[in-house]
Amino acid sequence: MADTRLIQGRYQLLDIIGRGGMAEVWRARDTSLGRLVAVKCLKPKGPQHDASYLRVLRERFRREARVAAALQHRGVTVVHDFGEYEGILYLVMELLEGRNLSQLLDDSQPHPLPVADTVDIAEQVSDALAYTHRQGIVHRDLKPANIMRLTDGTVKICDFGIARLGHDIGFTSRLTGTGIAMGTPHYMSPEQIAGGLVDHRSDLYSLGCVLYELATGVPPFDHDDAWAVLVGHRDTPPQPPRVHWPELPTPFADVVLDLLAKDPERRPDDAATLATRIAVSRARMTAAGQPPPAVRVAAGPATAPAVDPDLPRWARHITTGTKAMGSGTVVEQPLDRTAGLTGAWTGPHADLFETPPGPEPKRPTPPPGVLGRLAIRHHAGLSFARLGRWEDAAEVHRAVAAERERVLGPDHPDTLASRYEIAFTLSRLGQPAQALREYGRVAEGRDRVLGPDHPETLAARQESAYVLSQLGRHQEAHEVYGVMLAARERVMGPEHPDTLRCRHNLAFNLSRLGRLEESYRMAREVADARTRVLGALHPDTLVTRYEVAYALGQLGRSDEALRAYREVAAAREEALGADHPDTLAARYEVGISLGRLGRSEEALALYQALTADRARVYGADDPETLRARHGLGVNLGRLGRWEQALAEARDVCAVRERVLGRDHPDTLASRNDEAQCLERLGRHEAAVAVYRQAAALHHGEPPRDG
Repeated sequence: MADTRLIQGRYQLLDIIGRGGMAEVWRARDTSLGRLVAVKCLKPKGPQHDASYLRVLRERFRREARVAAALQHRGVTVVHDFGEYEGILYLVMELLEGRNLSQLLDDSQPHPLPVADTVDIAEQVSDALAYTHRQGIVHRDLKPANIMRLTDGTVKICDFGIARLGHDIGFTSRLTGTGIAMGTPHYMSPEQIAGGLVDHRSDLYSLGCVLYELATGVPPFDHDDAWAVLVGHRDTPPQPPRVHWPELPTPFADVVLDLLAKDPERRPDDAATLATRIAVSRARMTAAGQPPPAVRVAAGPATAPAVDPDLPRWARHITTGTKAMGSGTVVEQPLDRTAGLTGAWTGPHADLFETPPGPEPKRPTPPPGVLGRLAIRHHAGLSFARLGRWEDAAEVHRAVAAERERVLGPDHPDTLASRYEIAFTLSRLGQPAQALREYGRVAEGRDRVLGPDHPETLAARQESAYVLSQLGRHQEAHEVYGVMLAARERVMGPEHPDTLRCRHNLAFNLSRLGRLEESYRMAREVADARTRVLGALHPDTLVTRYEVAYALGQLGRSDEALRAYREVAAAREEALGADHPDTLAARYEVGISLGRLGRSEEALALYQALTADRARVYGADDPETLRARHGLGVNLGRLGRWEQALAEARDVCAVRERVLGRDHPDTLASRNDEAQCLERLGRHEAAVAVYRQAAALHHGEPPRDG
């Protein structure tokens, strides 16, 4: 953007004061009110951001910006305005004069901040968190860069209400082929890393990480690699802060350690309680006459850093760095193959990287430190995938694959393992054609190196079948699944979990080919086998039981389908929890089955409860909440309550059009419902007009609903 550009004819951009990820922050002039402001411009880009995705993103941005604008507290940055201009989402905030905590830490190196400053910051931030948590808002991305200390000493939290949006669309630092540059992992709670429930106690953990760094000069888990940092948060107790800075008062050090408890239940109950504890610790420090900080005591010789025994073996060679920016020293050690990704290479070319008898090896072995770092980065990619951050995972695996191919060769199992993960992420990013090509390449390489019946070769070919099914090429997928099933039964046995996964996928694909009886029989067999092998409440067992219920419904055996869906819903609630997406999905299918059986009163009650639960878990405008409301409207119509059904259809259609777009299949389904209600009410001309409008927008079949 040029520095003379006006946003919405009002905000004149003057100069950039911050940049990162997909966001820029500008100092700007509000020409209407004649004041200086900060304008944050968000411009998501990338091939996966299609029109439908961007519509949802814009709506989510507006919702989160409204939340941020509603916050009124001295410790939270004031939001003045928000909107979209020429494809750019923008947020107008108060312009703050001061420095963020990351900058203050950089200025103080190699020492931490003075104790009095750290305690004052802790008190102010905890007070601001207490206010925002009372409003039901969780920041989710608290870190030094998001906390400002103004020139008058006031401390403010930035990006409240926008943090969740930033997490959803990837506003973190990008990953590169030479290393992982991320600040955020240093402040993530264990439950965020595990993909679990995130509430106000996650903010308290992140604040504990920030205070630890302010008080000691280093984060609680300070390693060169993002994955090692994540493992530290999840599995490793932090060193007491006084190990790094002995002059730190014990009462305050204890508060910090309590914030860093792995179990949220063991952290302070809330930020208000925390603020009280900090005030008490400040009083004790004052009474004790807290001395000024002394020179930092080094933890050990720089040439022989200590190895943390609690880290996994593959991460133990990492030593203290600076915020995962790759500035630490790596001690070169042999790669521990027992902790590696593929184990020993046992294929026909295994001797290429072994040293045979004689004076000269066939091929030089790569430096062991290189292999170790690549293994750790591969694990980081797997971690991003577990968190659902598919784009970041794909970028890591591409970089690792390129480097492994350079140092190990294209057919080394570790290179092929990276390419397999690239294909997996492509399929999850909605790029099945590219994934199919990558899986084919991996399968051919593993066939040459490991043999056609090796489990890793079979895994690549089986994933190819899955992607063929994604592409709608069900007959081809069926043929591949058939070959894979025969091979897996021969190599692994009929009840090995991988064999059962193949049979499950084959049953699923049979239903898409219209071979419903075969699909039903096979799904039942797989469900029984998985119950024996994995247990009745294992998620894989429940997935297959769900498929059995679906096949029964397609066969017109609605009574049996209803019983099966209810059993799955009850089992998922027991195993996964009442609010888990899979539990809610099974309840939705119970409603469909009730509707098919003409039990619309029961279906209506179910959809009313499901709508309330999905709105609480996902939000009122989430597509899954709207699907439940759609089912509610359908059953109002079945009960002859056409005016209510019409009002529900129109309301759902309006929200779907705003969130998903006018031509989305769900929107068109609601528009057709509106037309049917009008027709039933005798308003035929209006019904025809809506039908014509829907036909003009129609680009696909509406989803199975109600």
